[in-house]
Amino acid sequence: MTLGCLPGAAAAAALVLCAYGVENAAGRPAGATGPTPPAFTAPRPPIQPRSVWLAGAEREQPPARYDDKVVAVFIHHTDSPNGYDCADAPRIIRSLYEGQTVGRDWDDLGYNFVVDRCGTIYEGRAGGTDRPVTGAHTQGFNHRTTGIAALGTFTAGAEVPEEMLRSIAAVAAWKLGTSGTDPRGEVRLVSSNGGSRYAAGATATLPALAGHSDGYMTDCPGAALHARLPEVRALAARFQGRPATTQAVHGAGRAGDRYAVPPSPADVTAAEPRWGR
Repeated sequence: MTLGCLPGAAAAAALVLCAYGVENAAGRPAGATGPTPPAFTAPRPPIQPRSVWLAGAEREQPPARYDDKVVAVFIHHTDSPNGYDCADAPRIIRSLYEGQTVGRDWDDLGYNFVVDRCGTIYEGRAGGTDRPVTGAHTQGFNHRTTGIAALGTFTAGAEVPEEMLRSIAAVAAWKLGTSGTDPRGEVRLVSSNGGSRYAAGATATLPALAGHSDGYMTDCPGAALHARLPEVRALAARFQGRPATTQAVHGAGRAGDRYAVPPSPADVTAAEPRWGR
């Protein structure tokens, strides 16, 4: 769902946080320490900023909204043609943006990230790729989640490019790593909209790396891509440096890689969405 190494906004935020920490250090009890960082994280993959595909087409929109962290990822497909030249991906994403903002009157592109068939990752929704931006991708479960869209249509029988799977896994590993979430695990999310598979206010136990159809009545991300999600979870866990065990996984990971059994669910709550998507 922007950054080169570290964007100006993120750098400024880092300076503010640093200054805050120095300013408040004297007020902390002796021996006090900050929060323990997650044990398993992944590096930020290369991401193309919005400016690459917007090309001056950005519409006026409200400020981005944020959650406190990202504990789950929903995988989508864009339901657009597959055989595109990857150089045309920015144009296709811009068309999706215009379809959602003009055709559906949404405030912005719903997905936080878009990945093309060559594995190039694009920033989708505005607000900063390094921040927990509230998306509009999975009705009922937009809070504390990130939406990653595969550019194309991946219904039954469609080929899902390995480069695409690896990049989806890389983004998922990075975003889930910020909260210490195992991509192979489960999380408990509270539905904020009765239009999802769950009544508003109901607690749903879902994969930490889920398909759109796990939370909403839809065929997205397509049967072919959904069938590959176990491989994506395993590869994302490897990107986080998590230990391997006895479950062999074929496909996106290296042949012979083995991955761990999912951990116990984590408690997650969510507030009402702003746009009800």
